[in-house]
Amino acid sequence: MGYLLWKCKTLLMCMHHRRYLYLYLLGMCIIVKGVDAQSSLSAEDIFQQARSLAFDGHDYPAAIQRTRAALALSPRDPDFRIFLGRLYAWSHQPDSARQAFDEVLRSHPGYEDVYVAYADLERWNDNDTRSLELCSSGLSYHSLSVPLLLRRASALYGLHRYSEAKAAADSALRVDPKDAEVRALLSKIRDYSTLNKIGISYDYVYFDRQYQDPWHLVSVDYTRQTSLGSVIGRLNYANRFRSGGVQGEIEAYPHLSRRFYGYINFGYSADEGIFPRYRAGASLYANLPYAFEADGGLRYLYFSSSTWIYTFSIGKYYKNFWFNARTYLIPGGSALSQSFTLTGRWYFGGADDYLSLGAGTGISPDDRSNNQQLASKYALRSHKVEAGWRRTIGMRNILFASAQWLDQEYLPKTHGNQLDLGIGYQRRF
Repeated sequence: MGYLLWKCKTLLMCMHHRRYLYLYLLGMCIIVKGVDAQSSLSAEDIFQQARSLAFDGHDYPAAIQRTRAALALSPRDPDFRIFLGRLYAWSHQPDSARQAFDEVLRSHPGYEDVYVAYADLERWNDNDTRSLELCSSGLSYHSLSVPLLLRRASALYGLHRYSEAKAAADSALRVDPKDAEVRALLSKIRDYSTLNKIGISYDYVYFDRQYQDPWHLVSVDYTRQTSLGSVIGRLNYANRFRSGGVQGEIEAYPHLSRRFYGYINFGYSADEGIFPRYRAGASLYANLPYAFEADGGLRYLYFSSSTWIYTFSIGKYYKNFWFNARTYLIPGGSALSQSFTLTGRWYFGGADDYLSLGAGTGISPDDRSNNQQLASKYALRSHKVEAGWRRTIGMRNILFASAQWLDQEYLPKTHGNQLDLGIGYQRRF
């Protein structure tokens, strides 16, 4: 301030117009006030500024500067340094992030959040072995930590140690049955916990007007887990229109990365009319942040001519629930046939213990008991309601049942009711 007063006196002597002196004094007062206000901020205030810059503005360089300023005032605060490490991780500076996390481990060796953040960093950098080590160390202090159990399961999943991954996810779910992230992960790894699975299912389809006789469909399948993902062989037998037929299918779910996996299907039947002669499908699935998932792909059916179908869906896990919206689009001429389905599940146990409820319009090409109706040259219009139940018995047995009601327009302005009842069993070994 002494310097400012001397400067003002000098200007007063030299300037011919006092208004310049007034403006200069006003500007300097604003600067001094700004400096005083900034210097009066606490470390916590500066830290909140950093969080706002990171989360609201996604300005990680500025957030790093503010977090370092907070650390200058409170160098031993572990939360400040962990956040600095996360900022470096989000900025693709893993070495700087590791340095920040290591400092917290030295000063606060039992602090849970640093193990969570450090495990995330290594997992994002495809170092699942190191991520698993950090989770194990953190769990030695916090054995019931759901965030650490979740990251342990994720690291084990990345290392293809599926049985251990499922055990870790099940442990997390016992601690917090409503954790959506754990349930989303468990749904991915449930089929990898055992190498083999066999199953059988039966569907009975009743029509009140469209067809005189009911339809019957029996499916037998075998699933084998491989290092590339699961592969399924399936044999279907159907009795439709008082005739029987057989269809063979092969299906695979290749594991592409931690975030992406695929779906591939091919089927053939010599009994065209009972089944499509050819069926095929491919989709790409993405596991998104915040327990979202999405997929897009196509389906192909050949009856007397080719039918191409495009499909897209978005899903979300929330506590004990899973919600999904899916559409099938069939281009043809000037019209676009559409099928929409909304599905919800309520999980009351593990990944194979749930009740489901759905509603929608149209026929799905993935519905083996009904997709034969897509052979109709008439643009099918239908409304449906469906429900399902799935339950694990013991460790390796799974029972399931389903029911679906359709209001089917099978001729122009002519509707009929259709009821589909299904039951099945799977055995893991």
